[in-house]
Amino acid sequence: MAKVIVSTGRGGTGKSTFVAIATKYLPAPLLLFDIDPDMSLGAMLGVDLVAEGVSTIAEELYDIQTSKQLGTMSSVTLPDKISYMLEVNCRYESDRFDLISLGAKWTEGCYCAPDDLLKASIPRLAKNYATVVVDSPAGLEHLNRKIISDIDDMFVISDASNKAIGHIQRIKKIAEQIKVAYGRLFVVGNYEFDDDMEGLIRQTGEAYLGKIDFDANVKEYNMKGKSLLELTDDSPACVSVRRVLESAGYSIGGE
Repeated sequence: MAKVIVSTGRGGTGKSTFVAIATKYLPAPLLLFDIDPDMSLGAMLGVDLVAEGVSTIAEELYDIQTSKQLGTMSSVTLPDKISYMLEVNCRYESDRFDLISLGAKWTEGCYCAPDDLLKASIPRLAKNYATVVVDSPAGLEHLNRKIISDIDDMFVISDASNKAIGHIQRIKKIAEQIKVAYGRLFVVGNYEFDDDMEGLIRQTGEAYLGKIDFDANVKEYNMKGKSLLELTDDSPACVSVRRVLESAGYSIGGE
């Protein structure tokens, strides 16, 4: 069974950056779930889903709901049809990782249908991978919706704000109340962290693993649409993410 990792935190803290760079070093084969409607993870990995002919979960469900897919596979039950479409139409595959994106919802109402599909799919697909990494949206909604209920390691990417400590405590409280099981919770500071903020986090008793160092290359790569996987291993962001993973007990892989 795969080790399930979740990257979470407030908006703009660097969750997707952490996941993209960690993809270089975590044990393969990897399955990445981008459940943020902004879909920034794929871009950071150099993946153009449209050009690759890969659908998001929301797009596939929209096609089903608007009857574009109901005429095919008529002998297959709807749940099995959706499961098949998820694996065939929504999975981007590469040598290093596979990627499935939730995408933006094109119909009125909540994200209940895509979320329910994810809940059922993550445990089933995880059996075929060494590591499953979930890049979550900003805030705590993904925990409230209980998309992932059995997590090995949760990495909370934190900014240097007075709301950071409260956010960490809310994550733990919600997880306890709705019975989301997780093995370990780690706090990782973004590049804005200074010594004072690191001291405050350590005083809370949380498992603080350090910060992701500022790296001008990350901004440049994002602006040019280059994959963060192309960052060199001695890049400050790569060095610090690798250090964080090693501090959490991960054996570093990669190319």
